[in-house]
Amino acid sequence: MTETPPPRRARAEIDLGALRANVRTLRARVAPHAQVMAVVKADAYGHGAVRCARAALEAGVGWLGTATPHEALALRAAGLTDARILCWLWTPGDPFAEGVEAGLDITVSGLWALREVVAAVRETGRPARVQLKADTGLGRNGCQPADWAELVGEALKAEKDGLVTVTGLWSHFACADEPGHPSIASQLDVFRTMLDYAEKAGVRPEVRHIANSPATLTLPETHFDLVRPGIAMYGVSPAPELGTPADFGLRPVMTLKASIALVKQVPGGHGVSYGHHYVTEGETHLGLVPVGYADGIPRHASGRGPVLVGDRVRRVAGRVAMDQFVVDLGGDTVEPGADAVLFGPGDRGEPTAQDWAEAADTIAYEIVTRIGARVPRVYVNG
Repeated sequence: MTETPPPRRARAEIDLGALRANVRTLRARVAPHAQVMAVVKADAYGHGAVRCARAALEAGVGWLGTATPHEALALRAAGLTDARILCWLWTPGDPFAEGVEAGLDITVSGLWALREVVAAVRETGRPARVQLKADTGLGRNGCQPADWAELVGEALKAEKDGLVTVTGLWSHFACADEPGHPSIASQLDVFRTMLDYAEKAGVRPEVRHIANSPATLTLPETHFDLVRPGIAMYGVSPAPELGTPADFGLRPVMTLKASIALVKQVPGGHGVSYGHHYVTEGETHLGLVPVGYADGIPRHASGRGPVLVGDRVRRVAGRVAMDQFVVDLGGDTVEPGADAVLFGPGDRGEPTAQDWAEAADTIAYEIVTRIGARVPRVYVNG
């Protein structure tokens, strides 16, 4: 069987061996009784949801997590029929009936959602699994403490009628990536109070959970019955000020490469890319990298984004355009087709996603997640 040659223009190499190792590292950080949910929303943070979900399940996770129901249903359609999948970002009119039939654990943050779940149960004739989400201070999705008693009461009525099973109670931190932030202790106190109320009212959840990636890595008191690592599973530090991926025993999973499309010599004083924000100081060689903001390369990194070409890290020369950008090779030259490595684990001298985040004044989550569909994913160590 002949291997398909890697795409030449650009490719995101996804190291599934690194992902499995990261999962094992994260599992080792939590108590033996606590389960691990692999968060694979947003196409697994740009890494490919189906392949990453399978690798995470192979490494021993007990749950998968998605934001939208369409993401969750796509996992079911791909053959992940036995995995427990929690889906949390529902809107009115979403495919609740399909979610019930697919056996998803459906997050309910308000009475409207519970009513839609009950209607879907009556339509399908199949009971639903729901998890009640509490807003403990993040101020996004989730039920406010003032409305919690009513939501818990209605969910218990639906459970008594055989329509739903309440499988979980959960929440989400606002500032777990900022050690010592007062909101962490405050949210944890509110969460415990809301858990206590629900359990005294009669809820018997399988899992209680609040820990995201930074809490999984640094706040063991938040682990409860389940943790939900997202970005950490892909080998990116959720809190660079707390440590690099290597400090946490993690390895970046994505390496983004492109092939140099053109190398040419130009004289000094030559403008480069739109607006001529970069002008060559003297005679030099320019290398054309055939990816741009249509591929997810942040335009905000114009003039700053680092790229390994040959044995040296260069910077984007001038503006990042829609489909391409330029690096100034100085007195060096390479052949067309040579690799330009935008980011990877960093152990071969290449930049990391964090380096690009700093160049674009953003976070590394965004760097890996924004790499577009025009860049094929090539899986290694599968």
